[in-house]
Amino acid sequence: MEINKTNGVITGVIPTADVPEGRLGLFSAHTWSYDFGSRTDLPGWHVPATAAEAKFARFAITFAVDNTPFPQVKPYPSYGWALRGGFDQATQTPTSVTLYLTDPAKQKQKTIPSGQPSLAFGKGVYTFYTGDYIASASWAVGAGVVVANTADDGGATHAGKLKVSTTFDADTVVGLVREYNSTTGDLTVELL
Repeated sequence: MEINKTNGVITGVIPTADVPEGRLGLFSAHTWSYDFGSRTDLPGWHVPATAAEAKFARFAITFAVDNTPFPQVKPYPSYGWALRGGFDQATQTPTSVTLYLTDPAKQKQKTIPSGQPSLAFGKGVYTFYTGDYIASASWAVGAGVVVANTADDGGATHAGKLKVSTTFDADTVVGLVREYNSTTGDLTVELL
């Protein structure tokens, strides 16, 4: 997902399940405690499970930006005490570690692990890449978009993806198509 313009609605969140970057979801409670409760004051975030939840799924998720110089070893999910079996985590050895030469926040279509601090963007203009939305021949400038949910749209595979609206219902439409690039497959949407 590319952030073109935001109207200042940016919230730190904790995803409650692994989620591909660029999905839309809503806030919820969570039970992630890290380093003695340091993440419990952030809201949880999840993709919609039902059509009723999809009406409120107006926040696109992305990695939190990290200004630490690279390369660096960055375990995802990050467990502060994991290698020692410390105070608030189960023993996590052996562990899997990935060496990143570029911050995941600056890469396309990475999966954000559950419990990883992330950013949720509200109203604004965003570009979604192929695979971040459900393909349709009806993508056109001005078309309304709604958010797919687990119950009605093929389970977790499509939950949180944008799809073209068959009717223009102000109660369910979360955004409008600003541009569709048929060559690259990029879809630019203004979230309302």
